[in-house]
Amino acid sequence: MNYRILVLNGIAIGAMITSHLIPMAAQAQTAALSSLQPRTKGGRQIYDAGQFSRFNPRTALDMVLQVPGFTIDTGDGDERGLGQADENVLINGTRISGKNNDAFTFLGRISASNVIRIEIVEGATLSISGLSGQVLNLVTNVDETIGLSGNFKWEPQWRRSGNNWFAGEASINSKLGKGDFTLSLENDAARNGVEGPEQVTGRFGNLLFERDEVARYRQDRPKLSGSYSRTTEDGSLFNANAAYQVFRRRETVVTDLTQVGQPDIFELYSSRENEWNTEFSADYEFGLVNGRLKLIGLQRFEHSPVSDFFGQTFSDGITPPNGSRFDPVTDEGESILRAEYGWKTAAGTDWGISVEGAYNFLDNEGALAVLDAQGIFQPVALTNANSKVTEYRGEFIGYYGRPLTEKLTLQATLGGEYSKISQSGAVGQSRSFIRPKGSASLAWKPKPSLDISLKVERSVGQLNFFDFVESVDVAQNIGNAGNPGLVPPQSWRAKLETTQKLGPWGSLTVNIYGEKFSDIVDSIPITATTEARGNLDSATSYGVSLVSSILFDPISWNGAKLDFEGDVRKSALRDPLTGIFRRISDDKIFTYEVTLRHDIPGSNWAWGAGVEDIRFSDFLRLDQINRFRSGGPHSWLFVEHKNVMGLTVQANLGNLFGRSENFTRTVYANRRDGPIAFVEDRSREFGLVYRLTVSGSF
Repeated sequence: MNYRILVLNGIAIGAMITSHLIPMAAQAQTAALSSLQPRTKGGRQIYDAGQFSRFNPRTALDMVLQVPGFTIDTGDGDERGLGQADENVLINGTRISGKNNDAFTFLGRISASNVIRIEIVEGATLSISGLSGQVLNLVTNVDETIGLSGNFKWEPQWRRSGNNWFAGEASINSKLGKGDFTLSLENDAARNGVEGPEQVTGRFGNLLFERDEVARYRQDRPKLSGSYSRTTEDGSLFNANAAYQVFRRRETVVTDLTQVGQPDIFELYSSRENEWNTEFSADYEFGLVNGRLKLIGLQRFEHSPVSDFFGQTFSDGITPPNGSRFDPVTDEGESILRAEYGWKTAAGTDWGISVEGAYNFLDNEGALAVLDAQGIFQPVALTNANSKVTEYRGEFIGYYGRPLTEKLTLQATLGGEYSKISQSGAVGQSRSFIRPKGSASLAWKPKPSLDISLKVERSVGQLNFFDFVESVDVAQNIGNAGNPGLVPPQSWRAKLETTQKLGPWGSLTVNIYGEKFSDIVDSIPITATTEARGNLDSATSYGVSLVSSILFDPISWNGAKLDFEGDVRKSALRDPLTGIFRRISDDKIFTYEVTLRHDIPGSNWAWGAGVEDIRFSDFLRLDQINRFRSGGPHSWLFVEHKNVMGLTVQANLGNLFGRSENFTRTVYANRRDGPIAFVEDRSREFGLVYRLTVSGSF
């Protein structure tokens, strides 16, 4: 295809130019290649905005992604309510406003021209409850004379499963009265697909039948967002955020099934979702007595109708078709009010209290229907599909922080939460809980280039309300009975983080962590033939992660940088069926990503390559074991020009090693401690991925 030839030619030409290091004086950047070595001031590592000029950044995100040894952490995905700070990015010393407004999104809306500097600081030394480890503070320009600015990015992608022309984002920033206003439009669009064979074998490895499958996935998630912020003359801060999003998802799997001596079968699985959601949040921080009070409110609502279908037709023209359809419609909502008050004593000790109240609900209606012999869908009664789950929750946390010595700082929190969970319907019930929460952090800076932090935390996890209600997977012919007896999981967490600055060579961060769970959620039996997500007594998880950036300027490979992120994890729980210890279902075993980028000195050209992989443990139900694994790592190569008529253009060729997606499902005749019924083993290919990224700013 012409576009593939165009992209490949672009990559080939760029690689040839790079390999010969041909100077491009006509396209040379005006700024000299800048060093990425920070200066140190007051215990902070400081990067001035000009140090990132060699990347020709369009947004603050472009700059942050190039900070040596730093990785954006958007926090714990199961955080309850607004809670304490858990993202490791601050804007002008304050948390990012809103709950679903994560650091990647927020930074991508800030123009690089508005960035003054980037600071890396130990979180436990800040007067912000919950932060520890390396935290990035982005300092922006508050000059009221700055006018309209904006950013845009278009990311078309081509692959054999379909072309994606509609992925991208755009935002504008401007002064509005005495505040700052941002309006953005983005679309997280995807056109994915895989195809390949599947073999189904019997208990003793004999071939039962074969499938030839083609899977396609499409999604569009256009989102319109607006935010307004203002700082008054007396130092009061006001932020407001609003967003409306539409989510359209389409998924199909088309299968030709063949077996010896039997008619061929055509199978079709289709799933679609037509969701819309809204969110509004606001916060106001002001001085009160000898401290500062921050009031926060959030309202979120989501409406999600889904339709899943699976059917079979037979080539003999005699056997009647069969099929089933499951159509759930779900409404979800969250309302939160939170107040935080903090003050500092003359001795430099930080004190604070926070109070939060929240209301969450999930209102679900699910309908199951099966084709009869006449080809008409007949409804099937479900016990626990039409139900509403609600939770009322209150939280109180006290905060204390102070420097113990010139190089050692303590931060501690202590409190608890009360929650009441109720469920309507035939099996509904109401229960209440009181859970302790708290943490203690120590930050030690034995020398300017070394930071060490230790954090121990008692936390309460968020429940997935979908686990309370009954659901059906029509493609796999399995169900989840729903469990109204679920309770929130709890855990003790410990993390030791060490960051060593390597001077002109870059940075290295090592994390050693562990977690002990109680009431962890996993598959448990409900009756002799049904199962659902339920609580197990205990589980453990521990691991080590490493983040490093190596700069090659000291060996005269100017402009080259190698980034590495890796994580290895081990977990264990006692299986509720066999009583044998095993890994937590679908738990991450390892992940890594290695990226090389070279910005060629004296030119607007850059090139690079990368490789990544991730591996998860088996996902276990009581009647089967599902194993997902990749057939090798994903890899890519890119060439970038930073000034094509004022735009940055990058051509990217992905999946160089021909990575495949492999899946094995072992289904048992009854439970996993009994005989095997059959085994499905498939391998799907998705081919090369061609991507173009065009970004600009004004």
